[in-house]
Amino acid sequence: MKHKIHFTKMHGAGNDYIYVDTLLYNIEEPEELARRWSDRHKGIGSDGLVLIGRSRIPEADFTMRIFNADGSEAMMCGNASRCVGKYVYEKGLTTNKEVRLLTPSGIKTIHLSVRDGLVDASTVNMGEPVFENPLQFLPQGTSLREGTFVSMGNPHYVIFTEDIDAVEQEGCGLEHHCAFPERCNIEFAEMRPDGIRVRVWERGSGITQACGTGACAVAVAAALTGRAERRSRILMDGGTLDVEWRLQDNHVYLTGPAEFVFEGEIELS
Repeated sequence: MKHKIHFTKMHGAGNDYIYVDTLLYNIEEPEELARRWSDRHKGIGSDGLVLIGRSRIPEADFTMRIFNADGSEAMMCGNASRCVGKYVYEKGLTTNKEVRLLTPSGIKTIHLSVRDGLVDASTVNMGEPVFENPLQFLPQGTSLREGTFVSMGNPHYVIFTEDIDAVEQEGCGLEHHCAFPERCNIEFAEMRPDGIRVRVWERGSGITQACGTGACAVAVAAALTGRAERRSRILMDGGTLDVEWRLQDNHVYLTGPAEFVFEGEIELS
């Protein structure tokens, strides 16, 4: 017997996901649904599927699980977490302007900027960046573009270049490079007077309009390499995100818009 699932399409700087409230629906096989629903020709169309739930631990208010367009589960997404903050506030699931979100990479705190009852921007505390060095395990003679590895709850490899469009041709190969046994998100970044222009190849989704953890990784990599200070404007295909890597706590804070696109129902057999 078929039944219908109500969903909400949202985006943060063009990074679009399908959001489902699991308090209302029991979602089985989310990996398969993410693949099917994310198809931009035969499905709803998105970068993936986000499941929102109520947290069972007192340290968090809600839970978030993210499945990429290929069905793989992501550890974290900055844009999705900001959208979840807007979702739970404007849907009346909370009256708090600070939302604690339990993700596979830990609890993230979202600060909501509210005007006339609507969330016009949100800031998420993404935690501390982690600097692993997967390149040390490369077999001798293996080549890889020079870049900076930063983990923001999920792995990113940031390459500073004047040819950021090359990510379209090189992104897939870099995602699956032997340096990254769990695959990797890839950012091609160019320093510009008005900010850092970035194009993204997301692990499991390919080219996307934006990536929140990717924006954070780029800002951190730019500061690490002396290209920028600890606050950066990240100019992505779908919009602009602001990132601050604070000295006080060594945490990275991501700020930007979150928008509803449309609501709908889809049959689930």
